[in-house]
Amino acid sequence: MKKLIIFGGITVALIALVAIVMKMYTKSFSPADTVSYENEGLNIVVNYCRPFKKDRQIFGELVPYGEVWRTGANEPTTFTLNQQVKIKNNLLEPGTYSLWTIPKEDAWTVIFNSDIPNWGVKVPSGEANRDPENDVLTVVVPAIKTQDLFEQFTISFDKLKEELDMVLMWENTLVVVPMYTQ
Repeated sequence: MKKLIIFGGITVALIALVAIVMKMYTKSFSPADTVSYENEGLNIVVNYCRPFKKDRQIFGELVPYGEVWRTGANEPTTFTLNQQVKIKNNLLEPGTYSLWTIPKEDAWTVIFNSDIPNWGVKVPSGEANRDPENDVLTVVVPAIKTQDLFEQFTISFDKLKEELDMVLMWENTLVVVPMYTQ
């Protein structure tokens, strides 16, 4: 019995070690980053992993059109805010959400979900690990084709008068999610 317990403990330790090494290995290709916005008491923090284009066709191939994308790599992107904001006439309450998108050529669906799974995709299917039952806010915003090439997936914030824009950029696509404080 003692040998079985020792064998079981070693097996669990090896599985945990492999999981840690795989997580570190995948993040070496898509490093983790944080972008934040602070102004007039509003604090927003986005944690995400930033994959590179690497001569690949991104939208429509690597990231298929019309399918849910974890909006980055590795774990789901998280979006945390301390105050209520208005996004396209919808209120998003303070909290932490996973951020998902459904890219299409001319518009993206942006989804804020109350569940934050450990990994962004289901293994082995590669399907997004999002439960639609936990969607809190869903909006559709235009996708803009640019002449600029964004080699690495990037999220940023731009303040324009009363509007705060969360901007998603990769390849030659730019998506702006307008927000307003109440």
